[in-house]
Amino acid sequence: MDLKQLEHFVAVAEERHFTRAARRLNLVQSGLSASIRSLEEDLGGPLFNRSTRRVALTPAGEVLFAEAQRVLAAARDARHAVTQVHGLARGRLSIGAIHGIAPFVDLPACLGHFRAAFGGIDIELTLDGSRALIDAVQEGRLDLAFTQPPDTSLDGIGSHLFACEGMVVVCATHHRLAGATELKLADLVDETFADLRPEWSVRRLVDRCFATSGLQRRSSFEVNDMPMLLELAAHGLAITIVPESVAAARGRNTRGAPVATATLCEAEEPCWELAAVFKGSSAGEPLVPVARAFLDLLKLPVVTT
Repeated sequence: MDLKQLEHFVAVAEERHFTRAARRLNLVQSGLSASIRSLEEDLGGPLFNRSTRRVALTPAGEVLFAEAQRVLAAARDARHAVTQVHGLARGRLSIGAIHGIAPFVDLPACLGHFRAAFGGIDIELTLDGSRALIDAVQEGRLDLAFTQPPDTSLDGIGSHLFACEGMVVVCATHHRLAGATELKLADLVDETFADLRPEWSVRRLVDRCFATSGLQRRSSFEVNDMPMLLELAAHGLAITIVPESVAAARGRNTRGAPVATATLCEAEEPCWELAAVFKGSSAGEPLVPVARAFLDLLKLPVVTT
């Protein structure tokens, strides 16, 4: 058993889905499956029940999950301690982010922890669209950006993919689609959509999915605010498609009208991805030490695309 196997195990345990875990780890699925099988053989039994659409932990898997998290946290804390010894006494951390990452990363809290650890580092934060953020990283104006990863590999750019999440249809509680499962995109073409503006990665992903399927849809509402998008759906004016965590967070919000969700069939379910993008070395590390330190603080193992 090694740290890499534990990272693979934790990713599957958190995603409850081998395909999404493989995307998150930037691995081919067969390689991830082989790593998990090797770990199970080493430990003498299955760690996952694979009989459902989303894999579930066995009792042995539950025990290992807690221990694996502890071991990986200790390893990353050790690396962070060494970083502090080498010293980041002063400097600047320039971070960019797309809108709407709160369900995945509590960025203000993370920046607060970073300030407590590295009080001499000035912090700058910019919110923008995915393309503008990636350009800023390439040009050296940002050390790190939280955004949808580039559609194609870019020279000198590395990333850590840490959210790969399915998307769901959000609608009013009285809508005909409320609670539906295994929908196909073709089932939605007669509906009125509410969408974010084209510079949002969520919008581009939805547009691309319908275009790939050769389908057209009617978008009558275009907004630049995720809460407004969900309110339009809640009041029955339109349906929308958003990441699962965004819909779940809206469902827990007791203010405003309630919403319902519907799920798409696995073959047509878009996967929304969020990554930390940075200028990377050949070894897969951010070239900027302060960006490395911030990723260590977030307890994110770094991989390249």
